[in-house]
Amino acid sequence: MMSSLSRELVFLILQFLDEEKFKETVHKLEQESGFFFNMKHFEDQVHAGEWDEVERYLCGFTKVEDNRYSMKIFFEIRKQKYLEALDRQDRAKAVEILVKDLKIFSSFNEALFKEITQLLTLDNFRQNEQLSKYGDTKSARNIMLVELKKLIEANPLFRDKLTFPAFKSSRLRTLINQSLNWQHQLCKNPRPNPDIKTLFMDHSCSPATNGTRPLPPTNNSLVGPIPKAGAFPPIGAHGPFQPVVSPASGAIAGWMSGGNPSLPHAAALAAGPPGLVQPSNASAFLKHPRTPSGLPGMDYQSADSEHLMKRIRTGQPDEVSFSGIEHAPNVYSQDDLPKTVVRALNQGSNVMSMDFHPQQQTILLVGTNVGEISLWEVGSRERLAHKPFKVWDISAASVPLQTALLNDAVISVNRCVWAPDGLVLGVVFSKHIVQIYQYDPNGELRQHLEIDAHVGGINDIAFAHPNKQLCIVTCGDDKIIKVWDTVSGRRLYAFEGHEAPVYSVCPHYKENIQFIFSTAIDGKIKAWLYDCLGSRVDYDAPGQWCTAMAYSADGTRLFSCGTSKDGESHLVEWNESEGAIKRTYSGFRKRSLGVVQFDTTKNRFLAAGDEFQIKFWDMDNITLLTAVDADGGLPASPRLRFNKEGSLLAVTTSDNGIKILANSDGSRLIRMMEGRAVDKSRILSEPVNSKPLIVNALGPVSNATIAPALEHQDKVSPVVSISSLGTMDSSRLVDVKPRVSDDPEKIKGWRIPDPIDPSHLKVLRLPDAITAGKVVRLLYTNSGLALLALASNAVHKLWKWQRSERSPLGKATAYVAPQLWQPPNGSPMTNDISETKPAEESAACIALSKNDSYVMSASGGKVSLFNMMTFKVMTTFMSPPPAATFLAFHPQDNNIIAIGMENSTIQIYNVRVDEVKTKLKGHQNRITGLAFSQTLNSLVSSGADAQLCVWSMDGWEKKKSRFIQAPHGHQSSLAGETKVQFHNDQTHLLVVHESQIAIYDIKLECLHSFLIRIT
Repeated sequence: MMSSLSRELVFLILQFLDEEKFKETVHKLEQESGFFFNMKHFEDQVHAGEWDEVERYLCGFTKVEDNRYSMKIFFEIRKQKYLEALDRQDRAKAVEILVKDLKIFSSFNEALFKEITQLLTLDNFRQNEQLSKYGDTKSARNIMLVELKKLIEANPLFRDKLTFPAFKSSRLRTLINQSLNWQHQLCKNPRPNPDIKTLFMDHSCSPATNGTRPLPPTNNSLVGPIPKAGAFPPIGAHGPFQPVVSPASGAIAGWMSGGNPSLPHAAALAAGPPGLVQPSNASAFLKHPRTPSGLPGMDYQSADSEHLMKRIRTGQPDEVSFSGIEHAPNVYSQDDLPKTVVRALNQGSNVMSMDFHPQQQTILLVGTNVGEISLWEVGSRERLAHKPFKVWDISAASVPLQTALLNDAVISVNRCVWAPDGLVLGVVFSKHIVQIYQYDPNGELRQHLEIDAHVGGINDIAFAHPNKQLCIVTCGDDKIIKVWDTVSGRRLYAFEGHEAPVYSVCPHYKENIQFIFSTAIDGKIKAWLYDCLGSRVDYDAPGQWCTAMAYSADGTRLFSCGTSKDGESHLVEWNESEGAIKRTYSGFRKRSLGVVQFDTTKNRFLAAGDEFQIKFWDMDNITLLTAVDADGGLPASPRLRFNKEGSLLAVTTSDNGIKILANSDGSRLIRMMEGRAVDKSRILSEPVNSKPLIVNALGPVSNATIAPALEHQDKVSPVVSISSLGTMDSSRLVDVKPRVSDDPEKIKGWRIPDPIDPSHLKVLRLPDAITAGKVVRLLYTNSGLALLALASNAVHKLWKWQRSERSPLGKATAYVAPQLWQPPNGSPMTNDISETKPAEESAACIALSKNDSYVMSASGGKVSLFNMMTFKVMTTFMSPPPAATFLAFHPQDNNIIAIGMENSTIQIYNVRVDEVKTKLKGHQNRITGLAFSQTLNSLVSSGADAQLCVWSMDGWEKKKSRFIQAPHGHQSSLAGETKVQFHNDQTHLLVVHESQIAIYDIKLECLHSFLIRIT
């Protein structure tokens, strides 16, 4: 794998070879490097029927088993080759193709393979109904090429390889000229017309002697004319070229390149304020996330990865459909939808906006038409905070605002939202004002910022993170979008260009490029980078009136919902790569009585309020999935909002109230909150997350006989029952955020609900016919639908729960045994092992990508990257010694991996460029634990030296370190494996050592510890 500059050098060589007419060499380098797929060459080979060359060229970019697109490509080529052999009555060749080339597909679609085989029995394969329209060879190849081009363009492995970078002709010659000019500048006795005879050595002018005239210049077609000494262009005049892309006409995701590619990027940076530095590749933003060609499939956000993720979740067999390319359908049950009314809250005034806390799943922020905001704990029905509208500092208010307040005392909340971290919330009003509150862990709201932001009403607010800096984005009746610093309230940007009041904003990012979509009430959609170069997009939204946009939770799918002045509502999904509407969802009333509001959840469902109901759609199906009326009492177009996990749905009622709807997970969550005693004097900070418990951080269970006797230090809370560690439910465990006080003496214990019924505890033995090797690492997939194990013999095992009457959603449960999954070829994922040390004695480590598509693993040998769909190894790296002892994916970029090593270092490795970015040194023994916190922007490491270290994710510098506390009376310092894992709140750290279980904060202060005596 190559660095970025080495990759560009290959492109320069390709250009040079093409200009010099080395045609065969050009295509050979294209294939061997895998950087550029020459579609013209591919088409020529297909037209010529050079099938061996076609497959040889393809294999430089993909293999049959890489993904469903690749499999379909190879199948179509081999099928065409087979049909041509039959057409010329060459049965022997046809049988050879069938056995050697097509049989590989039989394991995926046996019926299709049998049908292909039966063609041998026909005098003319056109007797087969599906092939009756097969024409001559030339037309058949043309038809196949159309299909192949579509497959190649859709295949994520080709996504950044179909367009040759745009740069000036003879670029390699130009660079060599510049190098020679620079060398000539350094000559002690520069001659006016230097003689360039070779490129194999640096140029140097030899001094002229005794008046000898210099030799005439050599005519060198490669080097070209050399400027006079002193005329060498300044460094930087020929900076690295900016890639130029040509997105499809009107492409939403390609608009970044449509501004002015010739404009120097430095100008774009200078145009913005000094506080926000733009991404260096903003002007070259591509239509899709890019995957370097050296490692196929590492674009974790690609459509193919999403397909793999869905396959893992749904437990489908490893199969490929040859009938066409379609997205794997969502196969979730309607039971996942929150449809049961579990709470009714009386707000007292008309609710205008709602938003659930991003972590504390039962806390709801509400804004009303009289300017008040409230915080509700929907589980206990307690109103935690209530803030009526007031201007915090009327003396600082502008004259237009003071005038507006005098003329119309009624101020409405137009939108209220939480920041992504849940520590700040923003409220915008119908007159000028933005107010920002800090959310205190005890449930209180503290005034933070008040900004007189717009002239007239402010219609929307959102939070964004340009340059990793939390900012506020607002829009208003003054037709302007503005960006504000959340800390100081300073205005950073003002985007002008809309010709009507701006109705909504939707900040988002692709890779490192931050941008904002905006919609106005004239139906115009525009898009903006954080610069001063104006809008990059200008489209008409369906309905051309009030439209809002939103991405799916994983950020890969874009939706909009709006209502026209005539009451026609439109809910659509956009095709970003083509700038067109991908699908329009049906099921709305012909004339809606208000502006329809919508929301998305779980990358699966859409919901909108219409016709006194809540209507639900499957994202992959335009037909209305179902509708509920929430037991009646809803307005014509109710407002609605899902919580982050989609287990609860808040909907407004016509009597100034709110109803909370829940699915089974939400109902269980509500019951738990309802059953808790509400003590208003305590600190209220329990984020509840119903995701499956991740167990891999604790590592293998020792076979030693241990009688755990919990012994508390002075500041430790009362004993937690061992029985309370059992799961409350067969498939999910509710995690409760700890309440932490600044005073360690006042720290309360973490309350883990005790099981009150023996049926809550159940043991299940996983089926496994092959028992060789004990399990040394175990973890759930992120979807919670499967369990992945790594055995001491370096073999991986995967168990999947299938849909059944006991488990209709196929979720992990102890009441239904999962199935041990094996790939069709019967070869399990097996790690590379050390040549000098048995696998059973080597450190084992494993990590799973966020979308469950890839697993990174090691068992004393090289680190292996596996494709979870095919169970095949994609690449290996990091040969020992030292061996890898722990792995962790970066929370924001699956291509960045932290690798703990046997020699006590931590290597930050970039998979894309196959390069160790930095090595972290601070431990004295091997690394035994790594845990990222995106909230704290930190990596915490632990080692066999019983030391904890905190590293910044920005520059990877060490922020703090300490050794874990030794038990009272322990004479020597501790040693031995130490494991770390962050709680769901991303701020509290679980530390496990053979001597203790402890809870630390990010300052590495021990909040709780439970000491264990081994007997």
